[in-house]
Amino acid sequence: MLKFDAEKFVTEGKKAYSLRADIEQIALKVQKEGISNIFFTASGGSNAVMQPFNYWMESKSSIPSYLLTAADFLAVGSKKLNKNSIVILLSKSGDTKETVALAEKMEQLGVRTISIVNKDNTPLAQHSTYAVNTFGYHPQELAFYFLIGKIMQVNNEFNDYEKFANELKSLPEDMNVVAQEVDSKAKEFAEKYQNVDYQIWVGSGDLWGTTYSYSMCVLEESQWLRTKSVSSPEFFHGTFELVDKDVPVVLLESEGATRPLDERVANFATKYTDQFTKFDMKEFTLPHISAKFRPIVEPSVMWAALRRVSLHLENIRNHPLTKRRYYRVVDY
Repeated sequence: MLKFDAEKFVTEGKKAYSLRADIEQIALKVQKEGISNIFFTASGGSNAVMQPFNYWMESKSSIPSYLLTAADFLAVGSKKLNKNSIVILLSKSGDTKETVALAEKMEQLGVRTISIVNKDNTPLAQHSTYAVNTFGYHPQELAFYFLIGKIMQVNNEFNDYEKFANELKSLPEDMNVVAQEVDSKAKEFAEKYQNVDYQIWVGSGDLWGTTYSYSMCVLEESQWLRTKSVSSPEFFHGTFELVDKDVPVVLLESEGATRPLDERVANFATKYTDQFTKFDMKEFTLPHISAKFRPIVEPSVMWAALRRVSLHLENIRNHPLTKRRYYRVVDY
């Protein structure tokens, strides 16, 4: 398989998992101090990575939570922010301008912040109450599973947390299984749609953040392919009018509570376009993850599947995933 090192991925996964105890201690400390609400805030793809965790809390926790871009938060603020708020920030580089500025503002206001970064000695970490360095290891969502899962457990809202967290130890192995299962489909997709003028990506629930970030951060930013992302329920309030037999529609199908919304999209797309593709969570093999936890790990698992698409696009189009025209290249 192209650029696939199963052993390395499992090794990195073990390193990411080794942060569990430290992250759980942060969760216990902030919970003991009191949490009035939680703000998830970052920029670009990092904000999208946190979408499933805000969704998780909104649907399963009594603790109010909000998802805001850092720039919006800085410009507008929130009347809901108070001394007992927790602001969770994510920046792979640790120096994203808007995210760092927000951390500085929270520091001035005396609001606790928890930052997830991929490097040591970053400006974001320096201005955060707590900072977790994941060193860029995948699955990147592990830190959030431990942090949010533990907070919800202490709040008597996730009694299965220990079982869930223990099963996460094998998640990298299962992601490798999925990568191998989907590789031929991913290559075929990349070959077929490598130079398409326009495509529509649809998802919902736990997978909306993945749908949005893959469309914007991979297809648009990394491959310069014009892409529209839309949630499954919103698809029928505008975007579906752009569908015809030649327009590619890609559905990331959840097996969580919003699956019926995805199925509605699939039923429509099957009728009105000849270019419909779906990546269905139910088709993926996860030997070590209990059925009741599968919807929670959807973002990590779908990332493993879509990573194969990314690598094949990069290879077929001779367009490195790191190539940029503007991002961190020019002033803006």
